[in-house]
Amino acid sequence: MLSEVPLDGAVGCIGRPNPPSTQDVEMKKVLSAQACQVLAELRKTGELCDAIIKVDDLSFPIHRNILSACSPYFRALFTNSRFDQNTQEISITGVSPDSMAAIIDYAYTRHVKLSWSNIEELLPAADRFLVSGLVKPCCEFLRKSITPENCIGIRNFAQSYSCRELEKHANNFILRKFQEVSATSQEFLNMQIDQLTEILDSDYLNVRNEEMVFDAVIRWIDHNPETRKQEIARLLNCIRLGIITTRTFIEKVKPHKYVKECESAKSIVVEALRLLCDLDWDDQRTADPSNRMSRPRVPHELLFVVGGWSGGTPTNLVEVYDTKADSWVVSRHHDVGARAYHGCVTMDHCIFVIGGFDGVEYFNSCRVFNVVTKVWSEIAPMNSKRCYVSVAELDGLIYAMGGFDGQLRLNSVERFNRKTNQWSFITTMNHQRSDARATTMGGRIYICGGFNGQECLNTSEYYDPSTSQWTLISPMRNRRSGVGVIAYNGMIYALGGFNGITRMNTGERYCPTRKTWSTIPEMYSPRSNFAIEVIDDMIFVIGGFNGVTTIFNVECYDSKADEWYDAHDLSLYRSALSACVVRGLPNVLEYIHSDH
Repeated sequence: MLSEVPLDGAVGCIGRPNPPSTQDVEMKKVLSAQACQVLAELRKTGELCDAIIKVDDLSFPIHRNILSACSPYFRALFTNSRFDQNTQEISITGVSPDSMAAIIDYAYTRHVKLSWSNIEELLPAADRFLVSGLVKPCCEFLRKSITPENCIGIRNFAQSYSCRELEKHANNFILRKFQEVSATSQEFLNMQIDQLTEILDSDYLNVRNEEMVFDAVIRWIDHNPETRKQEIARLLNCIRLGIITTRTFIEKVKPHKYVKECESAKSIVVEALRLLCDLDWDDQRTADPSNRMSRPRVPHELLFVVGGWSGGTPTNLVEVYDTKADSWVVSRHHDVGARAYHGCVTMDHCIFVIGGFDGVEYFNSCRVFNVVTKVWSEIAPMNSKRCYVSVAELDGLIYAMGGFDGQLRLNSVERFNRKTNQWSFITTMNHQRSDARATTMGGRIYICGGFNGQECLNTSEYYDPSTSQWTLISPMRNRRSGVGVIAYNGMIYALGGFNGITRMNTGERYCPTRKTWSTIPEMYSPRSNFAIEVIDDMIFVIGGFNGVTTIFNVECYDSKADEWYDAHDLSLYRSALSACVVRGLPNVLEYIHSDH
């Protein structure tokens, strides 16, 4: 008898039924949950149970088919031809009753309560009994709980039980947070030499400089010097001695007692001295990447500078700075159009370029560059044209403040929501500001200086999104337009700029606790309309205008040393450029070599 075919299209192509509706899926989830609950209740009352698992003095009535569905181990046990189907009681050793209870509960409910009190026993038990569904949440618990104090132990634990993803995550955490791990972790002091050399030898070890690696090595040896000092030569081979500063090598590494007392370390010292002398004699010479001793580490964060003004015209050039190699690489992934006096922020490996000017047109347009896919695209335009705009990102939203629309200096502010691809106006600032600069700290957006059409400003204010209000703070000691503003180590720094008479090399910082500004050491070069960012725990100032010409000089400030240092110059003289830092790029190598 032929079955009746419904006319509402419920039957699709032959052999390929239509997928279940959302309602069907939800119903199946409800039924599955109800079935689990019924089976769990049957187990608790001992009804229909056909086996008992005994661990120590505790007995657990179970249904064989439930455990078999959850675990290939139990399936093999219960279906093995040598297994006596009439046997009710199975004794299992080498596992605690609590862990077995958790595994059985998981088999019935697919839920488990994880804590530090049970995770170290439960993961090995889940691994032993091949309960893969339980291994995954155990690994996820450890992944979310990882800290500098426990990351080495978690890596070793994951390695023991072949949790490859967790092991990889923990290993990457150690490399990324190595400075903190090596300085504070007791686990670091207890590392085996093979483990330590594996970490120190990695190109992806994230350290500000190689001196930090040497300090970590000494800390490790000092924990057990009589046994460990003989390892100094092996450990020195893991340090990139060819790119350590000559002064540090001469004053700290070479004369250290562990190095001096080790005969096999002498040839390493000689080779390092030769490399350092060659680099000191030839300033233009770069480190040889084929030589382990002088090969820079791979950076965990990259500094991108976008656009600007150069040679009388705007540019679309994108340059990438690698702090580990102290080098700039010109990217071939520039935008189609050029712009200057724009803003720049980064989110989720994307660089957002906001507003600006191309010499003719004042922009309300905004562009985004996906650093992973290397694709430029357009996002929604702002409501106002904004040249000399100040931008900041806070809690996943982009703020565009003030600027010049071709006629007026603005005090209006608008905010971009990436999810809706929309800009909307928020509370206006207390002052009209173009050529100011903004930064975020402590859940607030700070904006300093600028030009109101008549004078350069020394006023500063912050926006608190929780109250939707702008609040004035103490004015800066100097008027600053074309200023660089950045949050750094709990302070707001305002550097350089134009005071109405001259370009400045002075800087000051604001303490939110004391509510006062204080002076910092002067930069080497006076500059306005430069790029500014924090990378490698230092403030970098890039390019700008010195009052006479556009410059390509880069310098960096270290608050701990309270000192400025020269860094490698840009490839191109430019001002009115913008910069941002992109962290954790999966394709970082594609940006640090010029052949890409």
